[in-house]
This record gives sequence, structure tokens and C-alpha cells, in this order.
Amino acid sequence: MSKEFLLNEIKVSKTFLDRTTEVLDEADSTLIPADGMMNAAQQIAHIAQTVDWFVEGVFGEGFDMDFEEHFKLVLAINSLAEAQAWCDRSFETALKTIEGKSEEELQVLTPADSIMGESPIFAVLAGIVDHTAHHRGALSVYIRLAGKVPVMPYM
Repeated sequence: MSKEFLLNEIKVSKTFLDRTTEVLDEADSTLIPADGMMNAAQQIAHIAQTVDWFVEGVFGEGFDMDFEEHFKLVLAINSLAEAQAWCDRSFETALKTIEGKSEEELQVLTPADSIMGESPIFAVLAGIVDHTAHHRGALSVYIRLAGKVPVMPYM
């Protein structure tokens, strides 16, 4: 996988997320399908937080596995606007960080004991796309529950 391919995949993933969720408004922020689940704003905040987690995991101090603490930060978000702003910043930071790396730096293997095992950094960062798609799908259900129709993301 080339750097340009990875960058494009992450950009497209964010575009698909934005298109799917463009029908949500601030009044939909606290929509939840069932008790105990994240609300719509928290879903988007979780996506943002996970983008940050991937970038920090491969280029910073490593993968912080204190998911309980991470979840507390996400649960504090109850505004769609706040969550979307965080998500915008996270994707922008990820893209700028990757753009600043060489092809060789993206080929470096992560430590064998890291969450993704010994894998090239570019392969680990591709997890951003999969994770975002997973939550984009969940958000489509939230949108339907709000009586709205999610926008086809691929057009």
C-alpha cells in the first residue's frame, strides 16, 4: 500500500461518514437506539477518538489500552456539533501526520506485542477506515430511527 493510497482511503472514509450523517442535526445528538448504548454524538466522538488513538499508537507513545478511561471522554459528549468538530480535527491531524511521513516510515513494523501485532504502520492505520465504516453503519441505523434517510455515501 502506498502512502497516497492510504491517504486517499482515509479521506474517502471521512467523506462517506460526512455524507451519511449530513441529515443529522443538533436535535439528534442524544438519539440512542436502546438504553446503555452511545448516542449519535458519542458515536461520532468515538470515531474521532479512535482516529487519534491509531495515530498516537503508531507515531506517539503507543496504544493506550485504558478503554474505560477513553469511554469516559466519549460519554461526556452530547453535542453533534462538538463531536463533528472533534472528528474533523482528528481526521485532519491524521492526514497531516501521514503526509509528513515517508513511504519507508510507513513500512516500519509495529512492536510484536502491540494490539495489531508486528505489522507495517500503513496496515495498522488502515484500521481507521474499517473502524469508521463500522460506526458509519451503526449511525445509519440511528438515522433511520430518527425517521430520516441516510444519504448514500458513495455518490
